[in-house]
Amino acid sequence: MSFATIERPRARRMRALLAPLGVAAVTAAAFAVAGLVDPNEPGHYPTCPFLWLTGLYCPGCGTLRTMHALAHLDPVAALGLNPLFVAMMPILLFWWVRWVVRAWQGRPPSTAVPHPAWLWAFIAVVMVYWVVRNLPFGAFLAP
Repeated sequence: MSFATIERPRARRMRALLAPLGVAAVTAAAFAVAGLVDPNEPGHYPTCPFLWLTGLYCPGCGTLRTMHALAHLDPVAALGLNPLFVAMMPILLFWWVRWVVRAWQGRPPSTAVPHPAWLWAFIAVVMVYWVVRNLPFGAFLAP
């Protein structure tokens, strides 16, 4: 057995880890920028186009300020700015960890598509969140 045959699985594993580690690097960079450049000060970031056009909040409104609060380890403020984004973070982290584990084990990324009921349920949650955060009784969901 030669040295090259021993190194191949390890090299393949390291190459498979590049994609999830790249996603982690881009995410960390986005949080670093949001943490360093305060979105609460006007002029640093563009206004949400939906908010600018309609005066209503979209499901993503407040996400930059949420990222800023999380970068400064303030989860309570983050939850008050965009609770849907904060609630999605553990799910996204779970999927990312699963991706890393599969890459480390040398298994291909999972291409299984969730059951359509899950996708429709997620779309329904986002739509209800979108509407409720713009109604008077849902003002607590507004950023």
